[in-house]
Amino acid sequence: MDYVSPKEVAGAMMGAALNKSALNVKDLLIRGALSGALLGISVTLAYLAASQTTLSLAGAFVFPVGFVIIVILGLELVTGSFSLVPLAWFEKKISAARMLKNLFWVFTGNLLGSLLFALLFWSASSEMGTAALLGNIEKMLVTAAEKKTTGYAHHGSAGLIAAFVKAILCNWMVCMGVVMAMTSKSTVGKIFAAGIPIFIFFALGYEHAVVNMFVIPAGMMFGAKVTIEDWWIYNQLIVTAGNIIGGLLFTGVAIYYTYGKNSETILPKTV
Repeated sequence: MDYVSPKEVAGAMMGAALNKSALNVKDLLIRGALSGALLGISVTLAYLAASQTTLSLAGAFVFPVGFVIIVILGLELVTGSFSLVPLAWFEKKISAARMLKNLFWVFTGNLLGSLLFALLFWSASSEMGTAALLGNIEKMLVTAAEKKTTGYAHHGSAGLIAAFVKAILCNWMVCMGVVMAMTSKSTVGKIFAAGIPIFIFFALGYEHAVVNMFVIPAGMMFGAKVTIEDWWIYNQLIVTAGNIIGGLLFTGVAIYYTYGKNSETILPKTV
């Protein structure tokens, strides 16, 4: 059978947490950078689909491709790690220092990869800034960058709270994708299981810290009226905090402590 039961998944979650926490800095940076770049590629593909079809759902349908590549290759995405690595600390299997070291270097790798792809995409699509007109994808990046930063700032505390809540809801789904991938032993099964929650978060327009590491800087490169301070104060820091809560509490803790920490036994199936 291809299916993996929730109780087995809970064990796999702890195993993944321990494996991730054992990685060295070099591997965290490389795998993190690849993940950041892949999500940036997914965003541009999603914007292309949305602009060609005028349907935002078309973009949400194709966006999960980058995430499933990350899952299949075992790369490092800090938003997914938010739901797993702290579990090993809660269970006293790793130290707080090791947990923080892991999350810091994966975050850094994700940021570097996102910025690198943003620069490469800008270089290619603007012909090193010499192109006179922006294409549809570039215009969407500019609009998104402004909406995700100064758009929230314009509404004051209400806007910042909205960004925080959207970040919680986003990583609830993203980390559900991480866990759902563990419910299958086949590549095809992992793709479908992981992709469903990712489709949900992107379709609903929630806030993902690593996606924003690409979208906002790329929008700035194409002329968005956003400063570095706007990026970090009105989005990146708030969204990262929301992603931690959404991923850790609503997925990591919820799934692990109902399936991995109870005494329920699995009865054999009757024929």
